[in-house]
Amino acid sequence: MSRVYLDYNATMPLVQAARDAMIAAMDVAGNPSSVHAEGRAAKAVVERARAQVSDAFGASGADIVFTSSATEAAALACAGRNLQSAAVEHDAVGAWTSCDLPVDAKGKVTVSDPTNSALQLANSETGVLQGLPEGLALSDMTQAFGKIPVAFSWSGAQMALISAHKLGGPKGIGALVLRQGLDVQSQIKGGGQEMGRRSGTENVIGIAGFGAAAEKSVRELADGVWDRVAELRNILEKAIEASAKNTIFVGNESERLPNTSCFATPGWKGETQVMAMDLAGYAVSAGSACSSGKVKASQAVAAMGYDETVATSTLRVSLGPETTEEQILRFADAWLKAERKFHAKAA
Repeated sequence: MSRVYLDYNATMPLVQAARDAMIAAMDVAGNPSSVHAEGRAAKAVVERARAQVSDAFGASGADIVFTSSATEAAALACAGRNLQSAAVEHDAVGAWTSCDLPVDAKGKVTVSDPTNSALQLANSETGVLQGLPEGLALSDMTQAFGKIPVAFSWSGAQMALISAHKLGGPKGIGALVLRQGLDVQSQIKGGGQEMGRRSGTENVIGIAGFGAAAEKSVRELADGVWDRVAELRNILEKAIEASAKNTIFVGNESERLPNTSCFATPGWKGETQVMAMDLAGYAVSAGSACSSGKVKASQAVAAMGYDETVATSTLRVSLGPETTEEQILRFADAWLKAERKFHAKAA
């Protein structure tokens, strides 16, 4: 039986449009900073992708600064600023901010000073969506972009983080989006690429893939692809809820990403569940991919008020456009079988 991939929040498999764009970009020989015809051709690839990302992200008039990842974009955005955030933030933002904003039991964050705060649009573990206040300094929109309608121009944020591999583009390319006129402290000095904000020869191939994936994501949203994914997520949760009476669904009382289900069976370690499902042929995770392999409680779940027993027992299942109902039902059967074994051993 073929394996089933249910870890789209960690990374989405490369879409064909991005693959095609990257292959085409491989044949563009020039350096984007060179003034000759070959250099101008490479520059044209970069600027076309910048326009594609800008259009898909609703960022007309904003500056798109390409980086190696959303993590690098976070460093670029946060350096020199004293921003507040909440413990539900990804570590890429949390490492630069004071994580003291309050979080309620539904995963919602209260922001009292938007101009000095960072707030994610969607949590990677629970899928919980936040309402962004006007004038917010920074928003990590990495998980939301491509899965729900997002427009930077009406988000209220001054800066945003996005990443290609979360929406079907290649790994190793992200971007910082800035309100026009806003500046940041360059962290990589050199040739002054990316409007002087991020030096280094541009990753032309990765940028081309980012643009194509972003463009495709808009069409998928318009076609209702993620509405269908939400229906599959609900089928999964109903199947588990019907048989696993001790299982807690985290964040399901809030508006969530359409593809994300986070649930905990107290006492059954998340990493143990991941290994059991991996052996059964399913790729899932115990939380953020950046925390995988680390035996610790989910920071996001703990911030919502759950105790350590629950926070160490969470499993994240994240679906994508290629997921089928048959796969979901097979996964539910496999997980419930493992859950019964866990309770039998614990009895």
